[in-house]
Amino acid sequence: MKDVAILIHEDAVLSTVSGAMDMLIHTNRFFHEKGKPLPFKIMLVGQEPENRFLRNPEPYVSYCPIDKLEKPGLIIVPAFYGDRTLSLEKHKNLIEWVSSKNKTGSEVASLCSGSYFLAEGGLLAGRSCTSHWFDRDDIVSRYPDVNFLSDMVITDDRGIYTSGGAFSSLNLVLYLIDKFCGRDVGVWASKMFSLDMDRTSQSHFSVFMGQHSHSDEDILKAQQYIEQNHHQQLNIDDIAGHSNMSKRNFIRRFKKATQNTPFEYLQRVKIEAAKKALEKGAQNINILMYDAGYNDIKTFREVFKKITGLTPQDYRRKYSRDMPMQERVDVYSTINMVN
Repeated sequence: MKDVAILIHEDAVLSTVSGAMDMLIHTNRFFHEKGKPLPFKIMLVGQEPENRFLRNPEPYVSYCPIDKLEKPGLIIVPAFYGDRTLSLEKHKNLIEWVSSKNKTGSEVASLCSGSYFLAEGGLLAGRSCTSHWFDRDDIVSRYPDVNFLSDMVITDDRGIYTSGGAFSSLNLVLYLIDKFCGRDVGVWASKMFSLDMDRTSQSHFSVFMGQHSHSDEDILKAQQYIEQNHHQQLNIDDIAGHSNMSKRNFIRRFKKATQNTPFEYLQRVKIEAAKKALEKGAQNINILMYDAGYNDIKTFREVFKKITGLTPQDYRRKYSRDMPMQERVDVYSTINMVN
């Protein structure tokens, strides 16, 4: 039996707590019904003497204050609401507790923005991690020693597990069930919770909003120039010249301010424009490609798929509001037909 401690506090996103808890509870029930020993001892843990945040569903879950818990096998850190800086300071004791338990042998898993707790506690230094795509720029800026993989749904790095944003964090819980209980149980859980076992990328959910939270005014102007002229055949020499900098100095300052090279930034701006056009129902990929500033369809497709994880056609089929009905699933009609 693996002792699993799910952290809970007043700023926790309760859906990540209850989602993980429910999946582990149902896995225990699956074993119970087969007359087998339960695989998980599930505990909600926090600083409060009693749990006042989430009702304990009997008989599989207990509550334990962190000062009375010796060494859980696995700690699950949920996502949290609020200003990142204020929340990290507010929950400093919880962060230190997670870090100390990891040093004595406990594995740690974060759900969505829970990765901040791990990074702040030093658990992600030199490791790979993921989180909600929205937090990419902030995490990279705060923790430069972390290898942040924003397109990944799950990372597993030497006993430290992290997950992508929002409900994709349930894929990490599925992964842990599969890892600790075996593939047969993992397949059962995948079917029971309707979660894809092979889902690895969250990149097509990402919305590129530009990395503007820095104080380099010259680079901010360069970013604005790129965003306003991305449809043209821009090159780095042109952008550096517009910024009155040498190419070498421009690239250095741009990377320092945005964590992207100018070329990477230009590509992401172009592809974000193409995504918006596809979402609005753009039908002609060639015209869309030219509007985004590309003149080679092969290059456009390759860059689009590299950034989003989907081809332009697949992205349009998935997100366009104007796709023909035969190419989309009308859920409500299907329900009405069944009823």
